[in-house]
Amino acid sequence: MSIQLSSLTSAQLRRAAGLKEKIDALNKKLASILGGSAPAPAKAPKKRRMSAAGRAKIAAAQKARWAKAKGVRSAKPAKKRKMSAAAKARISAAAKARWAKAKAAGKKSL
Repeated sequence: MSIQLSSLTSAQLRRAAGLKEKIDALNKKLASILGGSAPAPAKAPKKRRMSAAGRAKIAAAQKARWAKAKGVRSAKPAKKRKMSAAAKARISAAAKARWAKAKAAGKKSL
């Protein structure tokens, strides 16, 4: 129900203002009967702000959860596997043979 005030006539505005006053008066009567105060006008709720300390606690807890899930790593890095000289030589020889074969095939097609 989106009505623009500029599209209303003055009579409609007066009637709306009168209805609003009646509603407010009835709300006050209801509150006095029920023994409470009149309902406050609706306001936008305040945004909750978190302190820097609160954010830090949450971040620390999250880091602890991740460390637990991943498993705590030791202070020493894992040893890297070393390839023997013979294995390196075999890989190098195979690569050289592949390149020689590729070059030979390329020269034949020209």
